[in-house]
This record gives sequence, C-alpha cells and structure tokens, in this order.
Amino acid sequence: MGLFSRRSRAADPSPTRLDREATAEDFAELTDFVRSRHGVELYLEPETTATDTTVVAIAHDGEWIRRRTGNPRAAGKFARRHGVPLYEATKVGYPERMRVWNRQHPERRK
Repeated sequence: MGLFSRRSRAADPSPTRLDREATAEDFAELTDFVRSRHGVELYLEPETTATDTTVVAIAHDGEWIRRRTGNPRAAGKFARRHGVPLYEATKVGYPERMRVWNRQHPERRK
C-alpha cells in the first residue's frame, strides 16, 4: 500500500490499546494534590490513541501533576466533589504560572 492508503483504521485487525486506564491510585494522588496545595485548578485533556483522558492539576504557584481520569464525566465529578474549577485545556490552554514553574524546576516535571 502507498503512503496515502485509503484503507480505514476500522479494517486494522490490531486496534490501538491505551497505555493504561485510570486507577483508584490516580484519583488518590489527585486528591492528595488538591488537599495539600492552594488555588488548584484542573485542566482536562482529551483521550488520545495512546493515553486515557487526563487532567492536569495546577496549584497557585504553578506546581502540577497529570493523572488519568478515565473520561470527562469522571473528571467533572472529581472537580465538583473537591470544589475546584475544571477547564478544557484544548480551549483555554495552560496558565503561564505552569510554564514559569517548569522553567524553575526542570528536574521535577511530572
């Protein structure tokens, strides 16, 4: 087949599998982050062909973690339960404080 094959992905006998799905540990780590930091906001990232739906939790100082949530509904439920805002990263982007924190802590990117 050529570079621009018309064969559909649906015909592919080996479907892509996610690296792993969200676990209780993912939610426990997000909970710990939200409870131990101030001004946390969540940024929803859509599922990709390799990774389940994730959220990036960003604290007031820009420190952040990324964890899987399984789907947007679970992320929304988590945000409501913990009283933190949830934004769609593809629509609003990430806050500058995250980039500043990354520059100041290159060894701690998570």
